[in-house]
Amino acid sequence: MDTQIAAKKSVNQQANQSRGIWADSFSRLLRQKSAIFGLIIVVTLICAALFAPYIAPYNPEKGILGDRLQAPSEGHWFGTDSQGRDILSRIIFGSRISIQIGIITVGISLVVGTFMGALSGYFGGVLDLLVMRFIDIMMAFPYILLAIAITAVLGPSLVNAMIAIGIVGIPIYARVVRGAVLSVKENEYVEAARAVGCSKSRIIWRHVLPNCIAPIIVQATLGIGTAILDSAGLSFLGLGARPPKSEWGLMLNQGKDSLQTAPWAVMFPGLAILLVVLGFNLLGDGLRDALDPKLKE
Repeated sequence: MDTQIAAKKSVNQQANQSRGIWADSFSRLLRQKSAIFGLIIVVTLICAALFAPYIAPYNPEKGILGDRLQAPSEGHWFGTDSQGRDILSRIIFGSRISIQIGIITVGISLVVGTFMGALSGYFGGVLDLLVMRFIDIMMAFPYILLAIAITAVLGPSLVNAMIAIGIVGIPIYARVVRGAVLSVKENEYVEAARAVGCSKSRIIWRHVLPNCIAPIIVQATLGIGTAILDSAGLSFLGLGARPPKSEWGLMLNQGKDSLQTAPWAVMFPGLAILLVVLGFNLLGDGLRDALDPKLKE
């Protein structure tokens, strides 16, 4: 009975300590003005994606040829494109595609990279050598060129572009997770789990990886902004989203021919990409500082 009571107290203490760590990190995050600015941008993006049908004043895929290349006005705040479509509406609906790109690409990189990094860092030896040399080979290729090559092989489409970006992002997550696992696996609680006979898979997924979550969260946040930027680049080159999708990179591609006569067709989609990538980068930097235990006040 005393042993059970002591075990329950230990579990409660660990839970309270975990909640205290996350509450403390959130408090430090809120004290960073740049991170708050980034958070506001990200929340605005999410709200625009969720309520796009209610916010957008026009159908983003249907235009009026008589209204083509109109300058910003009361009727069209951001002007219209070469097909008479409202640019503001297309940017708002493009936020949905941006979130989709961020979630899918980071999901691919995160799942595969975490699996490879965790196994490599925990077991070491020949497995670590093979995995890391494979990662080194992938990182030897320029990031965007490798994404272009994969997309060209799979065929130009938004889905294939997301798969390509997800694949080229795997080495980053594998290295981050491997480094975190190497620093965690020799801790006393991991040794205790080994001593009581826990399986290696249980130790990795229940004891090691949960204590590596902070750098993974930071890298995933930064990776979303990078994925959105890379997808826009592929769409601009004609390897990503296809017409008539309201993807920001595709909008840049369609507006480049009228840059001198209608600069707003390029300026506003470009600003949307700039703000969203900036928002995720600022938030990621803020999370990195907030989740670093060395920065506790």
